[in-house]
Amino acid sequence: MLDQKYYDTADEIIAIHGADQSSLIPIIQDIQTEFRYLPGELLSYVAEKIGITEAKAYSVATFYENFSFEPKGKYVIKVCDGTACHVRKSIPILERLYSVLGLSEDKATTDDMLFTLETVSCLGACGLAPVLTVNDKVYPAMTPDAAEDLIEELRGAE
Repeated sequence: MLDQKYYDTADEIIAIHGADQSSLIPIIQDIQTEFRYLPGELLSYVAEKIGITEAKAYSVATFYENFSFEPKGKYVIKVCDGTACHVRKSIPILERLYSVLGLSEDKATTDDMLFTLETVSCLGACGLAPVLTVNDKVYPAMTPDAAEDLIEELRGAE
């Protein structure tokens, strides 16, 4: 069971967008922005409030890769492994980040909920390869050492 603040926040977001079926995507986008993930219980709550079935809400939320039912860290790091980035050695960057953060392909978020590490097929910045993003801010021409320095900088900001 979620804390009441989740439902209160959902109600505020629904009020902004309107309790209409066509508002589902903007509502769940805002919920995910607020909580850094989309709690399943809240998706069911939103579906009821805007008059659609849970199945419909889940089909939309699972169709789009952007939505996550798992909590994410404060800093979401996406390492590109598209062709240009892969050829320019993105895998050693990913491996260093796994090591520094104590993460793996099976464990994407640190226990302190500070970092989530994801691999993506393309970030659309091939000319800047290898690239990673932190909360959608692009970091071009990365190296394993530069990625480790970035982690230390972000930890220092805490």
